[in-house]
Amino acid sequence: MKTIIIDDEQLARELIKNYLSEYSSIEVMHECSDGFQGLKAIQELKPDLVFLDVQMPKLTGFEMLELLENPPVIIFTTAYNEYAIKAFEMNAVDYLLKPFSRERFSKAIEKAKEKTGAKENNSAHVKEFVQKLVSEERTERIVVKTGTKIHVIPVDTLHYIEAQDDYVMLYTKEGKFLKQQTMKHYEATLDNKTFVRIHRSYIVNVHEVMRIEPYEKDSYQVVLKSGVKLPVSRSGYALLKRELEF
Repeated sequence: MKTIIIDDEQLARELIKNYLSEYSSIEVMHECSDGFQGLKAIQELKPDLVFLDVQMPKLTGFEMLELLENPPVIIFTTAYNEYAIKAFEMNAVDYLLKPFSRERFSKAIEKAKEKTGAKENNSAHVKEFVQKLVSEERTERIVVKTGTKIHVIPVDTLHYIEAQDDYVMLYTKEGKFLKQQTMKHYEATLDNKTFVRIHRSYIVNVHEVMRIEPYEKDSYQVVLKSGVKLPVSRSGYALLKRELEF
């Protein structure tokens, strides 16, 4: 079994390597100190197993997993809170809550060995878990991959979001970015005092709204500071009135 360790704390990586020294069947191929390095290493080396920290600089463990098409078996090494741990368990992906013992580590390894024989199912579980966990967290930034480039977009730089089938288009000052995600997800996780669902196809940053004007009979549109005009549904108009207090 080939493995990669991704953790920004060197002592945490050393502890895992020390515990793994008892397993002759597991080879440590590489270790990384942040999510960018980890993403590249997984794509190039294609490990069977990854030890992954959650909170890391540049990219978190969750953001990194969002960018992987076929994630390997994951053992999270984390000090994350209780509801997240329950989510790990529900989705059959193991975790090691720091600080963890050698005995707890051994149990995680046994689970990983069972899963490496069913990678396809594991990939689905990991993706399901990531989506479930991300949906419970307030979105502060969005990670998008375009070709070989990774863009980290702070949500306060978003102008608006447009629905595009199973994807959304994110519009910012720097350009537009396609992301595989749903409007429902962003409606639930973005700050609803700043981001308003003005139409079934659009969520707008109210700080980018320059004016609201009539459009055809009994309907409206918003005009953004960029000059873009977006349609407003009746329910969207009511939400705008509430948030903009007019």
